[in-house]
Amino acid sequence: MSVRHPIISVTGSSGAGTTTVKHTFEQIFRREGIKAAWIEGDAFHRWNRQEMREAMAEAARRGNFHLSHFGVEANLLEELEAVFAEYGRSGTGRTRHYVHDEREAELYGVPPGHFTEWEPLPPDTDLLFYEGLHGAVVTDKVDIARHADLKIGVVPVINLEWIQKIHRDRAARGYTTEAVTDTILRRMPDYVRYICPQFTQTDINFQRVPVVDTSNPFIARWIPTADESLVVIRFRNPRGIDFPYLLSMIHGSWMSRANSIVIPGPKQDLAMQLILTPLILHLVERARRAR
Repeated sequence: MSVRHPIISVTGSSGAGTTTVKHTFEQIFRREGIKAAWIEGDAFHRWNRQEMREAMAEAARRGNFHLSHFGVEANLLEELEAVFAEYGRSGTGRTRHYVHDEREAELYGVPPGHFTEWEPLPPDTDLLFYEGLHGAVVTDKVDIARHADLKIGVVPVINLEWIQKIHRDRAARGYTTEAVTDTILRRMPDYVRYICPQFTQTDINFQRVPVVDTSNPFIARWIPTADESLVVIRFRNPRGIDFPYLLSMIHGSWMSRANSIVIPGPKQDLAMQLILTPLILHLVERARRAR
């Protein structure tokens, strides 16, 4: 953690909805005049798309059928922790971009499935914002969680997470349902070992819960809408959270536990604005005073 150069980390698995949460942070930063450095978790994958396929094939030949981007072997987690540590010390670091599709290929001039060159983070930023798979991971070799000043978990119930991933990968990446299902199965050990434990490290979790039948996510024709969902917001430390204010501002919300509030799905963006804006401003003002 760093007073002078704060770090915000949003973590969640593939299909969880971290990109949507990222857009909310963008709105807050723009409205409050905050200059952020951005890191995408995919930038710290170890291999490009073809290299990953080759690594998976080699792992399978050795009897390991579960090599995945959720695990440590396929990612540069020590390098990611080093960037977090460097930014916390001096507000500097470096990152790159993983090009997912043809649209991004046109933007970055790099073929899909490859990385751009490493580049320094922009100077004189107010904070570092990370969004990806490993923003609060702790292993026997790395402790990325300790570097982040505000850690946000995005973790819909797992059937909803799978539905969102299946629909996204079919629509945006041209995968079949069977191919996405194979990916889900291959990632499951790393999901249990590395993804789930992060949500005990996060300061706030946003968990979307559908109120329609999602019992078989592999045949679901539609993603449950916000109107068909509730969102459970859990605070690891509820001290200082003005729950009466939140309940008065978010119509239809209620407390389910002393550290948890439940809201209607369409109110998630409002809730995030109300909860996160003062926390972000506190980090930025504290940093500016320290400098």
